[in-house]
Amino acid sequence: MPDATLSTPHRFGAIGRLIRGLHLPLNDPFAIAGIAIYTVFILVAIFADQLAPYDPTEILYTADYDLAADRRPGEDGFILGTTSLGRDIFSQLVYGSRAALLIGITAAFMVALIGTIVGLLAGYFGGWVDLVLMRLADIAFGIPFLPFVIVIAAFLDPSIWNVVLAMALVLWRDTGRVIRSQVLTLRTRAYVQAARVCGSSDLKIVFRHIAPNILPLSFLYGSIAIGWAILTEASISFLGFGDPETISWGYMLQDAFASAALSQGAYYWFVPPGLCIILVVVAGFFISRGYEEILFPRLKE
Repeated sequence: MPDATLSTPHRFGAIGRLIRGLHLPLNDPFAIAGIAIYTVFILVAIFADQLAPYDPTEILYTADYDLAADRRPGEDGFILGTTSLGRDIFSQLVYGSRAALLIGITAAFMVALIGTIVGLLAGYFGGWVDLVLMRLADIAFGIPFLPFVIVIAAFLDPSIWNVVLAMALVLWRDTGRVIRSQVLTLRTRAYVQAARVCGSSDLKIVFRHIAPNILPLSFLYGSIAIGWAILTEASISFLGFGDPETISWGYMLQDAFASAALSQGAYYWFVPPGLCIILVVVAGFFISRGYEEILFPRLKE
């Protein structure tokens, strides 16, 4: 059975291969589950204003003008209860999906984009271009990721974009190396040689004839990067380096930890955001399983 990632792109073109790469994972039940999870969270993020009954940062009071703090789920009409400051936990959970998806999708796009471009250029041109880019990749592999994010957050203003910046600077290394190895085989194919003989420029060959064939690899690492970005933001926020003005699932965990929610038995405070983080991370790995048939067709046998 021919390798789908190495087939000639002339029949489908770049757009056709992009669509094909997006739809093929639907044949895998794990990929369907992952896409369904992402779809639910995307819808929650889009309609957060309609789903959340309160502003996530609003300090709430009861009808008797008492602080509505430490309310249990269902008490006084609060779905998941309230924090020690009287903020609605369900509203924070809903709005937290916006920050999570914004970080995850942006970081995944940057990682996939930079890694794909580096892999294409290094694999196709070789020589000093390959040498310089791969040495940069070696340097990136030597940088411990989480401490690197903490250092950036310490020197810059606290922001969710610190995670995106750190991932863009470091985590392209895996995508770049894998795509480079694939391009090394693609550049010797007959259709690439034919395009070169017909007078196509190097950049045209790279981005029109070779790039469409490595899109599944880009999507694979992009889907994994979404989970890593959300998990990293949660870790940074839990350590106190997150943006205090942005409500995220990591912020909720840090707030619950600082308020000793575990010792108080307030599981309704930290379990929901923890489950959301787990679901989003697992969904990314589920979608990556769907690309196994694209990258390794013999697995279907």
